[in-house]
Amino acid sequence: MSGLVLKLNPKERVLVNGAVIENGDRRSRLSILTPNANILRLRDAIRPDEVNTPVRRVCYIAQLVLSGDVAESDARQQIMRGIEQLSQALRDDDSRQHLDAATNAVANNDFYRSLKALRNLLPREARLLAGHPA
Repeated sequence: MSGLVLKLNPKERVLVNGAVIENGDRRSRLSILTPNANILRLRDAIRPDEVNTPVRRVCYIAQLVLSGDVAESDARQQIMRGIEQLSQALRDDDSRQHLDAATNAVANNDFYRSLKALRNLLPREARLLAGHPA
């Protein structure tokens, strides 16, 4: 049996296909067996007031698809355009790998994997914006 396994802390919230689910008073483990279910831990979610950098903007669009607030067809072009713009600024091999993974995921309608790949760029972006390239 394969699928996503979520390990939740007490009272932790997760968004599953647009529904917010809150864990009880104990740690728990959930197996998500449905392929292509849209899952987002709310502790990992980017809040609207935190969308203040180029990578965060693209991540947020992918997140809106996962939350069910934006249709995949509407977001696809915006995400691809954002990835293209990021690829002009983030030219190192590691960033390229993450951007390529995000592009491939969007092309396959896998917005969770796209978000996951893009989130890997957040620490690099923070260092660059702070003036400390790695």
